[in-house]
Amino acid sequence: MMQRSKTGTEESLILLRTISDNPRITQRELSSKLGLSLGKINFLMKSLIAKGFIKANNFKNSRNKISYLYFLTPSGIEEKARVTYHFLKRKAAEYERLEAEIRHLQQEVELLQKNATE
Repeated sequence: MMQRSKTGTEESLILLRTISDNPRITQRELSSKLGLSLGKINFLMKSLIAKGFIKANNFKNSRNKISYLYFLTPSGIEEKARVTYHFLKRKAAEYERLEAEIRHLQQEVELLQKNATE
């Protein structure tokens, strides 16, 4: 489930990835899977459609109801790749900062334990 602290770009990326994996997913299923309100999903979907990243086509599902088939456009595929690249860069930098902080904290603990035993 998605955390509430995600940026709009991260939400859009996760939405693009999910739609790419399952074009027949409904907005209600997206809402449940991503932990976002149905209104937020609808807002993001309309935004991605308006930007030309997603197309929505009507089709009749097995229950004879009208549903949508969502698919990424060529520009949507490019956007997904671009956002993925920047997301990965940001997360790698965050990982390196956390690694450095962990090393620093481990050194502090070792020093405290050494001083406590003396």
